[in-house]
Amino acid sequence: MAAAVAGALVAVVTSVSSATANSADDNGTTAESASAPVSVCGDPEPGHVACLSEMVPGAVPSSNGRAAQTPAGYGPADLQSAYRLTEAVQAGAGKGRTVAIVDAYDAPTAEADLAVYRSTFGLPPCTTDNGCFRKVNQQGDAAPLPKANPSWGVEISLDVDAVSATCPSCNILLVEASSTSIEDLADSVDTAVRLGASVVSNSYGGPESGVSDDTPLPSLALDRQDSYNHPGVPIIVSSGDSGYGLDASYPASLSTVISVGATKLTKSDDPRGWTETAWVTNHRGSAAGAGCSAHVAKPSWQHDKDCPNRMTADISAVGDPVTGLAVYDSIRDPSGPYPPGWLLVGGTSASAPEIAGMYALSGHTDIVRDASGLYSHRDQLHDVVGGSVSVPGSGQECPTSSYLCTAVEGYDGPTGLGTPDGLGVFAP
Repeated sequence: MAAAVAGALVAVVTSVSSATANSADDNGTTAESASAPVSVCGDPEPGHVACLSEMVPGAVPSSNGRAAQTPAGYGPADLQSAYRLTEAVQAGAGKGRTVAIVDAYDAPTAEADLAVYRSTFGLPPCTTDNGCFRKVNQQGDAAPLPKANPSWGVEISLDVDAVSATCPSCNILLVEASSTSIEDLADSVDTAVRLGASVVSNSYGGPESGVSDDTPLPSLALDRQDSYNHPGVPIIVSSGDSGYGLDASYPASLSTVISVGATKLTKSDDPRGWTETAWVTNHRGSAAGAGCSAHVAKPSWQHDKDCPNRMTADISAVGDPVTGLAVYDSIRDPSGPYPPGWLLVGGTSASAPEIAGMYALSGHTDIVRDASGLYSHRDQLHDVVGGSVSVPGSGQECPTSSYLCTAVEGYDGPTGLGTPDGLGVFAP
């Protein structure tokens, strides 16, 4: 598996009667004790990206007969507490702003599934009829939509739920690309901006080597760079789900985007009420993506020493699938390993739309050109320390003391500058 593949979606089938992401059902089954994740999607072909969905088969729904209560996994109140968003959410921040989500293929039940998620967690309806939800193809039209794909359907459910969790008052624009090609997805990003998106979330990616050509100038070798450069509209991209690699993930490696890593979020008794470390699963390299670009020059606002070019990530949020988000998806995949219903989902596919929602919630998207503003507000972040995403046996290992692959004090690859401590990090 390519170490840099991004946007990997990790799904864990869970009991809807569990109170928290780590709680056991009456049979003692937890996501922590379940078997290792298995892949739902395949590796990307050259010029394409993959969702790389994974699930934990051992974390099966409880059959103890109790009525469904709170779904397992973190919900909106948890994320709002962990990142100090509650006051802004209660004040209705984000109203009138649109978070665009770019994914491949159609999720026919996206709006209906979103309604279940939002009603379960007490969020206001977000529908086509009330003007909050809109789904279009990559040309920006309501029809025809691309063919359905169950795996990307889970990705779409994760994305719309994560945005809803961090910005309940935001509008959601879902742009569905015709395929997983960079060409189609880049067209979809341009469409999202043309249709008025305040911020664009992209939970996908692939190794730079898979989307580059033999142009003599490395900076020009990557496909469709201009589509990920829209000053005034933050372009948020997953940093990858395969740990540290020498082949950085694209488009996260572009200096015009905000690259988002992932953490493991745990409730604690400290004043914040939460602790975080870098997300590390240690199964087939499943971990927050970190990489040094071979093509993109070091931007002026990035000052780490051991990567001569653009380094990912810039910022992070919760993405560990074992302590992941509660996500509702009703699409049944006859060949897939997961049933429809409530899933526990993670990966940088979760953290990217979470951050996109926070950008919209802050109200400062129109001044964003790139990630430089984050580096000017380090005091508005939780510094994440602990966890190495170096993948044993990959041939691309790095020392566990290195910031390239380990969450250390200050900047590091897996978690970037850290996680938001309120909305000040997104201020001008």
